[in-house]
Amino acid sequence: MGGEPAFFEIGVPDAGRARDFYGRLLRWTFPPQGDGGQTWVQTPTIRGGLHGDDQERRIDVFFAVADIEAAVATVRELGGEADDPRPEEPGFGRFAFCRDDQGVRFGLRQRPAS
Repeated sequence: MGGEPAFFEIGVPDAGRARDFYGRLLRWTFPPQGDGGQTWVQTPTIRGGLHGDDQERRIDVFFAVADIEAAVATVRELGGEADDPRPEEPGFGRFAFCRDDQGVRFGLRQRPAS
């Protein structure tokens, strides 16, 4: 199945403040990962990521696709923009940032191969 939200990412200037805010508001947990305040976000239904030092202050939603290369080509054919898919990240899969034909940012994610 494809098209369902598969992952989200929150970029904020201060990751600690965001962990406190969303943790208290939504009761999310934040297992640590990497340096610089990066962490996983664990909700009851979907996993996400949180990172600091992001002046864009954004939340990106990634939608599941079976074939990231084909999905990126389709975005472009439909008049949108798409970055080239990133190499596979172990345990995560591949992803690409895109914009629809009106400039709205979103992501595509192909789950890991096994």
